[in-house]
Amino acid sequence: MMRIEGAIGPASTSYLGDGLAEARNSDARLVIIAMDTPGGLDTSMREIIRDILAMDIPVVTYVHPSGARAASAGTYILYASHFAAMTPGTNLGAATPIQIGAPTAPEQSPDEEQGEPQPASVSDRKAVNDAVAYIRSLAEMRGRNADWAEEAVRGAASLSANAALEQNVIDIVAEDVGSLLEQLNGRTVVVAGEEIELRTQGLVLREFEATWVTQVLATITNPNIALLLLMIGVYGLIFEFLNPGALVPGTVGAISLLIGLYALAALPVDFAGISLIVLGIGLMVAEAFAPSFGVLGIGGVVAFVFGATIMLDTDVPEFQLDRSFIAALGVFSAVLVIFVARAGIASFRHRIVTGAEELIGASAKVMDWQGGKGHVFVHSERWNARGADNLAAGDEVVVTKMKGLEMTVATHNALEGRTDG
Repeated sequence: MMRIEGAIGPASTSYLGDGLAEARNSDARLVIIAMDTPGGLDTSMREIIRDILAMDIPVVTYVHPSGARAASAGTYILYASHFAAMTPGTNLGAATPIQIGAPTAPEQSPDEEQGEPQPASVSDRKAVNDAVAYIRSLAEMRGRNADWAEEAVRGAASLSANAALEQNVIDIVAEDVGSLLEQLNGRTVVVAGEEIELRTQGLVLREFEATWVTQVLATITNPNIALLLLMIGVYGLIFEFLNPGALVPGTVGAISLLIGLYALAALPVDFAGISLIVLGIGLMVAEAFAPSFGVLGIGGVVAFVFGATIMLDTDVPEFQLDRSFIAALGVFSAVLVIFVARAGIASFRHRIVTGAEELIGASAKVMDWQGGKGHVFVHSERWNARGADNLAAGDEVVVTKMKGLEMTVATHNALEGRTDG
């Protein structure tokens, strides 16, 4: 026995795939999937249905417990199963496919043959007609009410457990698993082209638990977690580049980035959103390495926020990014950009402390002098120098100019006199 709770996604697919494989390998006589779902991703739903249709063991989908539902993708899975069952107080239906990025038409054109309101958008009509054909094929395969299945897609119709039983949408209404097994006993079903009579009396059920791999997949395929891992990865690599040899930021960043990319690959991403996120991150990285006083960084934050807003192309709330989370990441990135911009501005005000320019203004000591030139000792090094003719060995001077490997020097008194003048 397996359980689906919550939205159907990559983790659900992995869990059910592992469970069905385990049932085949252990020669199980029956598989029960207890389900409570608001729907989920189309790609995940179809993969689950393919696994169910390939089973040579009867699969029973059971909407349980009371108060549960098999909406949207759950309805398709229910139709695909060998037996469909519900607990009193549950419902199914509302199986209309909706793309979050598709334009919503203010008016609908009537279908002349069926009298049903049809989506005005061509892409929406294609999606609805494809979904109708798919669920009708499942209904015909299992001998269930295909007309109501089409209504669930076109008109988002829903049914209670008892109404579903009356309209031949499901096979059984059962209070609990025990009642379900009792009603299944003696029923016949065609599995892999062979008619099987179920013997469920006294059947011992074993619950299949999700593996740690599935649990990790469920965590990282949360869009908010996936985006957070992506940002940790990028910032970790930035800090590693700014501080070569730190190792920890680079290691953590690389691992987080790869996991985040894997999670996004399993989700229905919009490439325009991903492109904006990549552009935004690139601009923020450019701000860190080539300070533009905030211009690149602010542009990067704006691109990142817009990209994150449209990154996922799905109507399932569980697989959408939380707007407050996007705002929090945007604020954090903006603060980081401001910090980098201020550091860049401040660097122009600081005295240069490296290279030849750092020697200008440094104190030096004359080592030998004749005819306006000689050698001075500065920063533990001996340099060629030019200056006034009256300098002598041991005089304290200040470096005023650098030209190649030769510096110009002057006494403190000469500089003060120049300033006063």
